[in-house]
Amino acid sequence: MERPDLQLSTFMKWLRQLSHTKTPKNRIDLVLLGYRVAISIAFLFIHGLKKITNFQEEIQHIPDPFGMGGYNATIIAIFSNVVCSIFVAMGLFTRLFALGAFMIPFIGLTIVHLNDPWAVRDVPLMYSIAFLVIILLGPGKHSLDNVINKRWFKETYNQ
Repeated sequence: MERPDLQLSTFMKWLRQLSHTKTPKNRIDLVLLGYRVAISIAFLFIHGLKKITNFQEEIQHIPDPFGMGGYNATIIAIFSNVVCSIFVAMGLFTRLFALGAFMIPFIGLTIVHLNDPWAVRDVPLMYSIAFLVIILLGPGKHSLDNVINKRWFKETYNQ
């Protein structure tokens, strides 16, 4: 049986680990990579591919809040859901394409579903927040943006 002071010490180490506020830099970069890829893949497969495979049906169902026509609204939604997601996942021109991916759910949240219950606004809210985080934090070290900055602009990654 362990001595009580050793148990307290183990408990205090465990508690310190849980409440520790400094995150190692390499962990942040790995988390940004995983987060960026996971959000983008989810957006692509859950929303984007459905729009491509059912294009004609989607034209009828995609909201058109700016009166540009169902075809144009669907093309813009596909660009946001597919092209922007792929670029964000790769970490290539990440902030620009994250902005493109952010706009469709944000417009859905603030214009299309403004008067709908929160159960309907939940998904556009979550994607808006997810892509806003990517816009604010950037792609991290494990991205093609970092490779471009190193080679073309001789910049080193700083956080």
